[in-house]
Amino acid sequence: MKATFEHVTLDEGCSLRVYHRRLQHIPFEWHHHPEYELTLTMNSTGKRYIGDSITDYGDNDLVLLPPDLPHSWSSNTSIAPDQDQVAVVLWFDGDWARRLASCCPEYAPLLRLMRHAGCGLSFGPATAALMQQRLDGLLSAQARSRLMAALDILCLLADEASTPLASPTAFQTMGRPSGHQPERINRILAMIDAQFAQSLSIAQLAEAGSLSPRSLHRYFLQHLGESVSRYLMRSRIAHACQLLVDTRLPIASIALQSGYPNIANFNRQFRSLKHMTPLQYRKAFTDQPAPHTQQEVALQRRPHSLMQDKSGAD
Repeated sequence: MKATFEHVTLDEGCSLRVYHRRLQHIPFEWHHHPEYELTLTMNSTGKRYIGDSITDYGDNDLVLLPPDLPHSWSSNTSIAPDQDQVAVVLWFDGDWARRLASCCPEYAPLLRLMRHAGCGLSFGPATAALMQQRLDGLLSAQARSRLMAALDILCLLADEASTPLASPTAFQTMGRPSGHQPERINRILAMIDAQFAQSLSIAQLAEAGSLSPRSLHRYFLQHLGESVSRYLMRSRIAHACQLLVDTRLPIASIALQSGYPNIANFNRQFRSLKHMTPLQYRKAFTDQPAPHTQQEVALQRRPHSLMQDKSGAD
């Protein structure tokens, strides 16, 4: 299933967009867009699909997504059955946020937040409550009030604990060399990105970064928070997840193309990361209705279920 492209438009004179959504249920709509997205989902429980991550979510679910990472929420269950499910969505452009941080040191936390958001981030209930306290400003009819509330929320999130969601190379949107990582790590990540389907040894990767194997391990723990072998495994499984969703290739073929000549080992490692078999993972997507047949979907022309609530901010 290919993710559809969503065209997010900003109102004239606005630096970001806030979207107030009220629904009886949240339909599965697998899509992506070039903006960062912060979504707070309330009075809802269901499945959250972020890149190659499929997890259950509950009330006051707060997630930050990086650009172009496919995602969707799906729910038929309201926690309070007599009330709508609610999602408050904030979109902002990464270049705009970086320019703002470069000229206003008060907003430097935005850079740290975006650096950490490469795999998508899930925040806990206490952090979601902090955002809820600022919803009046975020949903204000005044663009300046929305902007100030949004910046306050984003800077606050930079200092809050969070959990990464997708694998580092999920759907080819992450894990690529980037300016905030040391050059040696960049070279190693580039090698993994290009050759993950081949047999890669620690010695080969250490040589690519002009490091000893021990230094390589220390660099990965310091900059990526995990061992080299686990990062490589997650990169391979992320590629397999993309093939499971986007193609009808046999699982044995997907395993081979993802760097696993032994399908038993592939199944074992896939299950250890995703807590389901490759077949169950594919079924989780194929059981959902196709999102849209169009290649590009403008927000104003989304189905009625996604149209803004009359009491929304924009």
